[in-house]
Amino acid sequence: MAGFRSGSDDNGPVADINITPLVDVMLVLLVIFMVTAPMLESGIPIQLPKASGKALPKGESPVTLNISKEAKIFLEKEEIPFAALSSKLQQYYKSRDKQEIYIRADSGLTYGFVAEVMATVKNAGINKIGLVTLPPGK
Repeated sequence: MAGFRSGSDDNGPVADINITPLVDVMLVLLVIFMVTAPMLESGIPIQLPKASGKALPKGESPVTLNISKEAKIFLEKEEIPFAALSSKLQQYYKSRDKQEIYIRADSGLTYGFVAEVMATVKNAGINKIGLVTLPPGK
Protein backbone atom coordinates (compact mmCIF):
# COMPACT_ATOMS: atom_id res chain seq x y z
CA MET A 1 0.00 0.00 0.00
CA ALA A 2 2.31 2.66 -1.20
CA GLY A 3 1.14 6.23 -0.67
CA PHE A 4 -0.98 5.58 2.43
CA ARG A 5 0.22 6.46 5.88
CA SER A 6 -0.68 4.64 8.97
CA GLY A 7 -1.90 6.53 12.06
CA SER A 8 1.46 6.21 13.83
CA ASP A 9 3.50 8.06 11.12
CA ASP A 10 1.71 11.45 11.54
CA ASN A 11 4.21 12.78 14.08
CA GLY A 12 6.64 14.19 11.48
CA PRO A 13 6.67 17.69 9.98
CA VAL A 14 4.09 18.50 7.30
CA ALA A 15 5.30 20.17 4.09
CA ASP A 16 1.85 21.40 2.98
CA ILE A 17 1.11 25.14 3.10
CA ASN A 18 -1.89 26.07 5.20
CA ILE A 19 -3.65 28.87 3.27
CA THR A 20 -6.50 29.41 5.73
CA PRO A 21 -4.70 32.24 7.63
CA LEU A 22 -3.78 33.86 4.33
CA VAL A 23 -7.41 33.82 3.18
CA ASP A 24 -8.52 35.22 6.54
CA VAL A 25 -6.06 38.11 6.32
CA MET A 26 -7.04 38.86 2.71
CA LEU A 27 -10.75 38.94 3.58
CA VAL A 28 -10.11 41.31 6.51
CA LEU A 29 -8.06 43.60 4.24
CA LEU A 30 -10.79 43.52 1.61
CA VAL A 31 -13.42 44.57 4.15
CA ILE A 32 -11.15 47.36 5.47
CA PHE A 33 -10.57 48.75 1.98
CA MET A 34 -14.26 48.53 1.10
CA VAL A 35 -15.17 50.53 4.20
CA THR A 36 -12.41 53.17 3.90
CA ALA A 37 -12.53 53.78 0.13
CA PRO A 38 -15.64 56.00 0.21
CA MET A 39 -14.10 58.02 3.05
CA LEU A 40 -10.96 58.85 1.05
CA GLU A 41 -12.82 61.38 -1.08
CA SER A 42 -12.98 63.96 1.64
CA GLY A 43 -13.97 67.22 0.08
CA ILE A 44 -15.98 70.26 0.85
CA PRO A 45 -19.64 69.26 1.33
CA ILE A 46 -21.54 71.09 -1.39
CA GLN A 47 -25.04 70.39 -2.64
CA LEU A 48 -24.82 71.28 -6.33
CA PRO A 49 -27.82 72.64 -8.21
CA LYS A 50 -29.39 70.44 -10.89
CA ALA A 51 -29.21 71.51 -14.52
CA SER A 52 -28.62 69.91 -17.89
CA GLY A 53 -25.42 70.68 -19.75
CA LYS A 54 -22.34 69.14 -21.29
CA ALA A 55 -20.08 66.95 -19.17
CA LEU A 56 -16.68 68.21 -18.03
CA PRO A 57 -13.93 67.48 -20.55
CA LYS A 58 -11.71 64.49 -19.90
CA GLY A 59 -7.98 64.87 -19.46
CA GLU A 60 -6.24 67.38 -17.22
CA SER A 61 -8.04 67.83 -13.92
CA PRO A 62 -9.63 71.27 -13.89
CA VAL A 63 -9.00 73.89 -11.23
CA THR A 64 -12.08 74.15 -9.04
CA LEU A 65 -13.28 76.96 -6.84
CA ASN A 66 -15.67 75.56 -4.23
CA ILE A 67 -18.18 77.75 -2.41
CA SER A 68 -19.82 76.08 0.60
CA LYS A 69 -23.29 76.74 2.01
CA GLU A 70 -21.69 79.02 4.62
CA ALA A 71 -20.19 81.15 1.78
CA LYS A 72 -16.66 79.89 2.49
CA ILE A 73 -14.47 79.87 -0.62
CA PHE A 74 -11.94 77.11 -1.30
CA LEU A 75 -9.39 77.08 -4.13
CA GLU A 76 -9.02 73.33 -4.57
CA LYS A 77 -8.98 72.45 -0.82
CA GLU A 78 -7.42 75.64 0.60
CA GLU A 79 -9.82 78.09 2.24
CA ILE A 80 -9.44 81.66 0.96
CA PRO A 81 -11.10 84.77 2.36
CA PHE A 82 -13.23 86.61 -0.21
CA ALA A 83 -11.07 89.75 0.15
CA ALA A 84 -7.92 87.84 -0.84
CA LEU A 85 -9.52 85.84 -3.68
CA SER A 86 -8.39 88.03 -6.58
CA SER A 87 -4.73 88.23 -5.52
CA LYS A 88 -4.62 84.50 -4.69
CA LEU A 89 -6.04 83.60 -8.12
CA GLN A 90 -3.56 85.87 -9.92
CA GLN A 91 -0.70 84.26 -8.00
CA TYR A 92 -2.06 80.74 -8.61
CA TYR A 93 -2.48 81.25 -12.36
CA LYS A 94 0.95 82.81 -13.00
CA SER A 95 2.47 79.40 -13.71
CA ARG A 96 -0.51 77.84 -15.49
CA ASP A 97 -1.05 77.84 -19.24
CA LYS A 98 -4.81 77.28 -19.18
CA GLN A 99 -6.66 80.26 -17.79
CA GLU A 100 -9.87 78.45 -16.89
CA ILE A 101 -11.67 77.56 -13.67
CA TYR A 102 -14.77 75.61 -12.63
CA ILE A 103 -16.97 76.93 -9.85
CA ARG A 104 -18.82 74.48 -7.60
CA ALA A 105 -21.31 76.53 -5.60
CA ASP A 106 -23.85 75.18 -3.13
CA SER A 107 -27.42 75.51 -4.38
CA GLY A 108 -28.44 77.27 -1.14
CA LEU A 109 -26.28 80.32 -1.86
CA THR A 110 -27.76 83.55 -3.15
CA TYR A 111 -27.35 84.40 -6.79
CA GLY A 112 -25.74 87.71 -5.85
CA PHE A 113 -22.88 86.13 -3.90
CA VAL A 114 -22.06 83.67 -6.68
CA ALA A 115 -22.15 86.56 -9.18
CA GLU A 116 -19.72 88.54 -6.99
CA VAL A 117 -17.33 85.59 -6.88
CA MET A 118 -17.57 85.18 -10.65
CA ALA A 119 -16.85 88.90 -11.16
CA THR A 120 -13.81 88.63 -8.87
CA VAL A 121 -12.56 85.62 -10.83
CA LYS A 122 -13.04 87.50 -14.10
CA ASN A 123 -11.22 90.57 -12.71
CA ALA A 124 -8.32 88.31 -11.73
CA GLY A 125 -7.78 87.63 -15.44
CA ILE A 126 -9.50 84.26 -15.80
CA ASN A 127 -11.84 84.44 -18.77
CA LYS A 128 -13.03 80.83 -19.02
CA ILE A 129 -15.39 80.16 -16.12
CA GLY A 130 -17.54 77.04 -15.87
CA LEU A 131 -20.29 76.27 -13.40
CA VAL A 132 -20.49 72.69 -12.13
CA THR A 133 -24.00 71.26 -11.69
CA LEU A 134 -25.62 67.85 -11.28
CA PRO A 135 -27.66 66.24 -14.05
CA PRO A 136 -31.44 66.69 -13.52
CA GLY A 137 -32.06 63.03 -12.64
CA LYS A 138 -29.66 62.87 -9.67
